[in-house]
Amino acid sequence: MENTKRASFSIDKYYFDQVHIDMNNREGDELFVDFQPSGIFNAKNKQYTLTFKFTAQSSEEKGTSPFVVVNCVGVFNFKEVNTLKDIPEFFYRNSIAILFPFMRAYVSMVTNQANIQPVMLPTLNLSSLETPLRENTKVKEE
Repeated sequence: MENTKRASFSIDKYYFDQVHIDMNNREGDELFVDFQPSGIFNAKNKQYTLTFKFTAQSSEEKGTSPFVVVNCVGVFNFKEVNTLKDIPEFFYRNSIAILFPFMRAYVSMVTNQANIQPVMLPTLNLSSLETPLRENTKVKEE
């Protein structure tokens, strides 16, 4: 039996660096949401920065402007990971699962505090974002 090390990681911090609400773009009660994950791996300090963008719009049609855009950034630290290929598959799914409750609560709070019809996100299974995150991950060049 091969002795394999499991790469452990932890979240160092998270923050919201972009919040945009434009109710002029809301046309009715329909709600279509989109999540766009991307990441940057810094091998020097064994850190992964996940950018998790949320948008809400009134229509599925392409070119429709969102009425809510929230960008969450999470910084994760690794042990035993030195290259991009050392990042375990489970990290991509789990990092999104770690950030989503913060995103969900923040979107609800900020839209409620804006005194507009709040955007209340249900608990979602976002495992389908694992592949896009992996594909949208770059290595920080020194």
